Amino acid sequence: MSEVRLTMRERAALLVLMAEARELTNAELHQLAGFTVDGDCRRRLNDLGLVVSTKAGRAYVHDLTDEGAVRCRTELSAERPPRAGYAGGALYVVLAGLRRHLEATGGTLGELFGADLCRRVETTYRTLARRPGDPVSLRVLREHLDDVPGDRLDLALTTLADRPDVHLWGEADQKSLTDLDREAALTLGGSARHTLVIEAAP
Repeated sequence: MSEVRLTMRERAALLVLMAEARELTNAELHQLAGFTVDGDCRRRLNDLGLVVSTKAGRAYVHDLTDEGAVRCRTELSAERPPRAGYAGGALYVVLAGLRRHLEATGGTLGELFGADLCRRVETTYRTLARRPGDPVSLRVLREHLDDVPGDRLDLALTTLADRPDVHLWGEADQKSLTDLDREAALTLGGSARHTLVIEAAP
């Protein structure tokens, strides 16, 4: 797979998905890097098994596959592509420096480009909520993020709670809570919070 020649745009798409460590819509790609993955670019990355693109409504959401992650690692040692331009040339100098750093420290790309947990919590909430502003129980949220240690998830939720559009509420009807609901609660300001609410974007 590493012998397959990719265009600069295709390489750029892989590297952005690697660096963000999460699914990205075309709108997010454009906002972050100034381009989208569509048309021949999307089809080729999908056919090569480097990116999975799924329809979310009328928009595509793109995610790096394991094969795509392997290809990103090979890019750290790749020569500068022909006609890469100034920015592309500088990028490959930076990638080579990154390779030297990882070799010297024994680190991995996964450690360096870990997913933004706050963003992952928000993405999971929007998947579970029927519409923005609907409550999602922390018990259900934790079940869908069961690979995240509880203390790290608590920290992410506490960080999100500082935003004006994010609310962590306690359940008024305590009798409706199960033991699992109580175990999943987050203590904030001295009181137990059982529900996450994220308002719709303005």
